[in-house]
Amino acid sequence: MDTYIGMVLSGTNLTIGEMDVNGNILKMKRYVTSFFNQEAALKVMCDSIANYRDNVGYIGNPLAVGIGVIGRVDPVGGIWQQIDPDRTKPIALAAEMGSATGMPCFIDNDVKGSARAVMRWGFGRISQNFIYIYVGTGIAASVIINGKQIRGSHFNAGEVGHLRVGVQVGLRCPCGRIDCVETIASSIGFDRQARYLHKYYDTQLVIPDEDSRVSVAEVYRLAKQGDALCMKIVDNAAEALANLIMNMVRVSDPDTVVLGGEMVADGYLLDCIKSKLNKVTMRFVTNGVVMTMLNPQFINLLGAGAVAIDGMSENI
Repeated sequence: MDTYIGMVLSGTNLTIGEMDVNGNILKMKRYVTSFFNQEAALKVMCDSIANYRDNVGYIGNPLAVGIGVIGRVDPVGGIWQQIDPDRTKPIALAAEMGSATGMPCFIDNDVKGSARAVMRWGFGRISQNFIYIYVGTGIAASVIINGKQIRGSHFNAGEVGHLRVGVQVGLRCPCGRIDCVETIASSIGFDRQARYLHKYYDTQLVIPDEDSRVSVAEVYRLAKQGDALCMKIVDNAAEALANLIMNMVRVSDPDTVVLGGEMVADGYLLDCIKSKLNKVTMRFVTNGVVMTMLNPQFINLLGAGAVAIDGMSENI
């Protein structure tokens, strides 16, 4: 059986999995990681894929490796250009990992990779014009117009987490602006909101020390019970994401908006978002704002697999 290896690197873990051409994950393992730059990340990936090969093993005959990473990526050249503006040192990641694995290797930004999975196995089967928005540790998007993924002149299209969306909290984003949607509606945003707003609202939410983040699941649980602070955090996030969606709809005219990521996986925040959408603005989004058909917990890994499959078919 021919299979594909997917690897997804985040700031805290690396997930490796084997899947078939239909997107069925056959086996996977998650490695806890920490890295500070692209060269250190490359070593983590090389060590981890060797460990996976030797200790987990492959079920089928892997044809290629697909990798999803944070930051700017040139998928055609196989170059990981930067993690963020403070960590910019382009490396030939595809070539390096190809040498390490002995297989063809293809790379992409993790969210753009997830959108490729949506194109291949999800709503892309019924839509050629959709927006995929990832809401998790951060927020980013990929816009598909007439079946083509928009990338931009510097492979930076879709960094919508740094848009201001009319919700005023007073949080400075690392990009330098105030109240970017990522500072409000991501899991990091929930933590930052809680620390900034807890002195103004009654709450039962436990604010941990700086080494840990506020539990998103606990925010949702308490919000449903009427906790003032948690209700405010969720309401701010829902309004911010609804405004983000409506702004993107006005720009790209999709028929579908697909959401993925751990922040929306249980459907609660999605329902809150929908309650704030303007019917006139959304009238041409005929398939609505929907949760991904794919497992939102593993969509980034599926995206890495789609990167490998697309690479072998030269569909980048």
